[in-house]
Amino acid sequence: MRNYDSGPPPSTVINQNETFANIIFKPTVVQQARIAQNGILGDFIIRYDVNREQSIGDIQVLNGYFVHYFAPKDLPPLPKNVVFVLDSSASMVGTKLRQTKDALFTILHDLRPQDRFSIIGFSNRIKVWKDHLISVTPDSIRDGKVYIHHMSPTGGTDINGALQRAIRLLNKYVAHSGIGDRSVSLIVFLTDGKPTVGETHTLKILNNTREAARGQVCIFTIGIGNDVDFRLLEKLSLENCGLTRRVHEEEDAGSQLIGFYDEIRTPLLSDIRIDYPPSSVVQATKTLFPNYFNGSEIIIAGKLVDRKLDHLHVEVTASNSKKFIILKTDVPVGPQKAGKDVTGSPRPGGDGEGDPNHIERLWSYLTTKELLSSWLQSDDEPEKERLWQRAQALAVSYRFLTPFTSMKLRGPVPRMDGLEEAHGMSAAMGPEPVVQSMRGAGMQPGPLLKKPYQPRIKISKTSVDGDPHFVVDFPLSRLTVCFNIDGQPGDILRLVSDHRDSGVTVNGELIGAPAPPNGHKKQRTYFRTITILINKPERSYLEITPSRVILDGGDRLVLPCNQSVVVGSRGLEVSVSANANVTVTIEGSIAFVILIHLYKKPAPFQRHHLGFYIANSEGLSSNCHGLLGQFLNQDARLTEDPAGPSQNLTHPLLLQAGEGPEAILTVKGHQVPVVWKQRKIYNGEEQIDCWFARNSAAKLIDGEYKDYLASHPFDTGMTLGQGMSREL
Repeated sequence: MRNYDSGPPPSTVINQNETFANIIFKPTVVQQARIAQNGILGDFIIRYDVNREQSIGDIQVLNGYFVHYFAPKDLPPLPKNVVFVLDSSASMVGTKLRQTKDALFTILHDLRPQDRFSIIGFSNRIKVWKDHLISVTPDSIRDGKVYIHHMSPTGGTDINGALQRAIRLLNKYVAHSGIGDRSVSLIVFLTDGKPTVGETHTLKILNNTREAARGQVCIFTIGIGNDVDFRLLEKLSLENCGLTRRVHEEEDAGSQLIGFYDEIRTPLLSDIRIDYPPSSVVQATKTLFPNYFNGSEIIIAGKLVDRKLDHLHVEVTASNSKKFIILKTDVPVGPQKAGKDVTGSPRPGGDGEGDPNHIERLWSYLTTKELLSSWLQSDDEPEKERLWQRAQALAVSYRFLTPFTSMKLRGPVPRMDGLEEAHGMSAAMGPEPVVQSMRGAGMQPGPLLKKPYQPRIKISKTSVDGDPHFVVDFPLSRLTVCFNIDGQPGDILRLVSDHRDSGVTVNGELIGAPAPPNGHKKQRTYFRTITILINKPERSYLEITPSRVILDGGDRLVLPCNQSVVVGSRGLEVSVSANANVTVTIEGSIAFVILIHLYKKPAPFQRHHLGFYIANSEGLSSNCHGLLGQFLNQDARLTEDPAGPSQNLTHPLLLQAGEGPEAILTVKGHQVPVVWKQRKIYNGEEQIDCWFARNSAAKLIDGEYKDYLASHPFDTGMTLGQGMSREL
């Protein structure tokens, strides 16, 4: 995360004039790698304001569509009645609870003297700091911090009980204080899990909360990690005038919580209603808003019945800290001509496909977003289907590139035996399961796989897995060769390097672990990240870890590995089989399978890690290189060691288990001493017979270990082989 006061990040280009601003943020992979090893994982925030001459806001009109921006300023803040509800169940142990506590310390200091607050910690018990809301004073802030500091993680998760208790606190205060419409009642609710104690049925929790809140309490929810019931949190917020955020396991929960609170820290108005004459406006987006917070903006779009309308009558009613506000005026809405952008080039008007009406596009985006919110809240299946179809039709028509509108339903992902039922990415994105186009709805996803790969599917033996153990299969001579390479944690190894020809590069990053007791090795290393750069026909970047797949092919997608999903676009398909494997298929002629190895209770020397398998190499060129790639278009020949006993080496399976005789392997002109072994692959679940090259494959691979080290995860440079390239 950058401090926005320190200036824009590298590659940001800002062009603007008095009426228009164009901001481009397009960092290269190298720039991303310099900022963080795994690229930029954060929010790109644009803070701006505009000159406003009317308190009722600005209205723009173009070709029969209008947009109304309402963002009044110089209003006194409304008092907040806020209850912070913090999950203190056992799963919050460690970094999550520590970061959350630190964030709440900061937030408490931000409360204003006119605010009231309380704190609830919940697990299988509901622990209330005070049974009433407290005034903001230095002493109460200090006592609240002490209470939060002493929270300790234990027990289960009673979400229903915590929400009911928080709502009762707020309702009791409002009923006895007489502050009523002159304040805003909020719950900031944070959890990392699912309801496990008390009421656990989702619909009952939602109904109980809605009935208790009665539209008078807004619930803002934050879900941390991969195990949270995010759908429940989304619906809790949507049904109770709030917002929701998700914090992934490896992200900084503290800074995310502070950033989320910043959005709601200063309420200025409540119960805002914006009205237009029904005879003048049709198909307007939402016009009722429970709260307006400083720094935000209310946006309404719609269609004008009469395109030649000169003035539009607007009425705004709302409450602020002092009084009930009514604003009425006739806003001039003369025809707007297409202007020029910042660079001076004309922008053609009209509704042409090449340059759609930007106000019409905003209307369609807001409408789609509201349809999807309604879809999420609805429990009526016919209505849900109708809402989704309307949203999908708008998304396809306007080719959105947002998380909501780039989703396009293509049919169900097949049910896999032994795997969890496929799930979509998020309830806000539509029914599950889904297929997503990586460059918007205008591009068709590729065909679904008939059946995603199983963890033990019979694929090519050419692979690297475990500590890491390399296996190379030579099908023509029916020989299998294996070798080990003991790298250092943090090393990034080039596995497949064919950037110049097929446009494919695969790198793997190592993570370390202590060696098992009584072992000869000082440490173990595993692959924790596999990165794949695809340069043809379009550039795409893939980063795969045991917990998620990040795909950047124009749009950025984050796919959790604990849910089954298939995504695809021109020439590229990614299939995630929940907690089992990820299959990457390129142009139908290259396929990689990445196995996900997870431990329920890992020993100190075990780490969640990945195995990389080449399932189809037809599309890779003869110039392909890398630790695995250099063997794909080669064959090997085995000759008897002159000093060794006479054996029929063409039938190695006749040898007894364990180490067998030594022999000489000829591959790529190298003469390599090898020894017969039986090894386990597929995470130890299957056994293979192979000829083992000792000494870290020193005589087997071209060059030496250091020649296969990449400088960053998407480095395509190669110092060995014919396919050398230094470009990205």
